Amino acid sequence: MSMSEFVIDPPRVPSLPVSGSAGRFPVGRVFCLGRNYYWGDTLNAVREVPAFFMKPATSVIDASGELDFPTQTEQFCHEIELVVAIGKDGFQITEQEALDHVWGYAAGLDLTRRDLQMAAKAVGNPWEPAKAFDGSAPITPILPASRNGHPRQGAIWLSVNGVERQRSDLESQIWSVSEVISQLSHSVSLRAGDLIMTGTPPGVAALDAGDVITGGVAGIGEFEVRIGSRRAD
Repeated sequence: MSMSEFVIDPPRVPSLPVSGSAGRFPVGRVFCLGRNYYWGDTLNAVREVPAFFMKPATSVIDASGELDFPTQTEQFCHEIELVVAIGKDGFQITEQEALDHVWGYAAGLDLTRRDLQMAAKAVGNPWEPAKAFDGSAPITPILPASRNGHPRQGAIWLSVNGVERQRSDLESQIWSVSEVISQLSHSVSLRAGDLIMTGTPPGVAALDAGDVITGGVAGIGEFEVRIGSRRAD
């Protein structure tokens, strides 16, 4: 279809920088894993099929500078995550083939209006109001797997104003990257440009205006961002 056939100008394709390159990675869909580390209330839990939700591609921003404090929340929370960037289409991908579909990795924040999430959970409503707001997925530059391989272990951590709140290791994930890709691809066809946010360790807590967040995934990426002032609802 030519540009002249669209009745309005097509939206700009969201993208992320590529580490060590002038190129950018085009973002398609953003899939998120609801729980992928054992927290205090689930230490002895049996593994269950992963629960996925989505953020719009427009929620993805560079993990740098100042982040907006969203409206309609009193519990604006951080969640540090390993992000997987898909580089090849696939459906019903086996675990053995899964890593062949990975273009690269990044560190990201699944920012959450947790009070809205808890209210939605209580009555069985969707999580989108809590998860899918503008700027809710700050992500570091994508590190190509061709350059750095596929991490199976390494620290994942986050601090606020110099005080550590979250720390774990990728090897502590309930579901490995290969398993997550395979499980998701049996539900939908994955496409090049898709991102998968693979869950957060315990230690999630609320943020205030002016807080400085530092975090990262060892060998993948690190970031420092500041929370801006609250805007009126």
